[in-house]
Amino acid sequence: MRATGHLQVVGAAGRRRYIALWRDADGRHKKLLGPAHVRDSGRRTARGARIWRAGDGPKLHPSYLTPREAGDRLAEILAAAPAAVPAGPRFTPTFSEACAEWLRYVEFDRERTESTLRDYCHTVRRHLLPHFGDDTPVGKITTEDIDAFREQLLAGHLSRRSIQKILVILHGIFKRAKRRKWIAANPAEDAERVTFTRSGDFSVLTPAEVEALGRAAANDQDAAIFLTAAFTGLRLGELRGLRWRDVNFANRIVHVRRNVPAHATERVPKSGKVRSVPLVDRAGQVLDDLSRRELWTQPDDFVFPNALGAPFDDNRLRTRFREARDSAGIEPLRFHDLRHTFGTLAVRVFPLTDVKAFMGHADIQTTMLYVHHVPQHDAADKLSAALSAEVSPGPGFSATTA
Repeated sequence: MRATGHLQVVGAAGRRRYIALWRDADGRHKKLLGPAHVRDSGRRTARGARIWRAGDGPKLHPSYLTPREAGDRLAEILAAAPAAVPAGPRFTPTFSEACAEWLRYVEFDRERTESTLRDYCHTVRRHLLPHFGDDTPVGKITTEDIDAFREQLLAGHLSRRSIQKILVILHGIFKRAKRRKWIAANPAEDAERVTFTRSGDFSVLTPAEVEALGRAAANDQDAAIFLTAAFTGLRLGELRGLRWRDVNFANRIVHVRRNVPAHATERVPKSGKVRSVPLVDRAGQVLDDLSRRELWTQPDDFVFPNALGAPFDDNRLRTRFREARDSAGIEPLRFHDLRHTFGTLAVRVFPLTDVKAFMGHADIQTTMLYVHHVPQHDAADKLSAALSAEVSPGPGFSATTA
């Protein structure tokens, strides 16, 4: 890179100065050279402003620079400026360096949660680096290589959903490398995609089963957690972050303000927004009973603490949940299915937009899953009544004999 530059005259009348601006291998630079030798031309503009031009007569002061002197100084600067990038080996980023740069980007620029970062790091270490290689130049990986990797994943034991996540991460790594000018094009853009369709199937409990689960809990706090999860729809991290000031008994509302994911710092809920959920009588009753305990009942105390007042351990709670579930004779399901239980109950009495807000969904399509899951026991009767108005049933058939 050859150094180039130019001069500028800046400042108000009587205080004109020469500024040298140039660019070399080290970047852009600016330097004050000194007062500029300019003078009044004797003419004025239509608005009466003076017209100044470079002085061509005697200098007003020894420190003032004529255009030629300023040009000479700029030439000296350009001659001394570095004319090329220092010699050395050219940087050829490897695939592992591209992965590290993307992980840095999603952690600090995109501010992903600690649990999400752990999943990303696991995917990079478990699937991407072993296949593409740590030292492989990132620019050498082609679309054909990515298609072959996709076929290998499809032939394995992973679900299509897991494979889709892996390929999305790989696409992000190449996209970041392209943004850093490490590669000219993203080879994942033209690679074949992996699609999957959500089945929409999940398990839920009846209110009677929720009560049975509470009775089988190891202690009163676990019972309160199970009933609160099923009757408010709070996520596990939101239950861990719930404080007494968030429970409004008077207005029968639970404010979901914080989320405490496993092995992560306290943060806003997953949706990024504070929301409010109705506090039904049964959930309000168990929380009111819990508020009468001896310790941890101040407004800033956690509703469901451990023995030291910190949020409860989520892994141990899941273990106790499975034990209570089996003890109550309930079919196998996950703790998260308690949230689904609330969703299927809520869609029966509230508009979808309200349920979406209660559950903190980003997309109404997620809320729609609960509509599809709610059984319509009278659907056959309603359809039969509609049909009977148009046609008569054939001989030998009736609702009682069908």
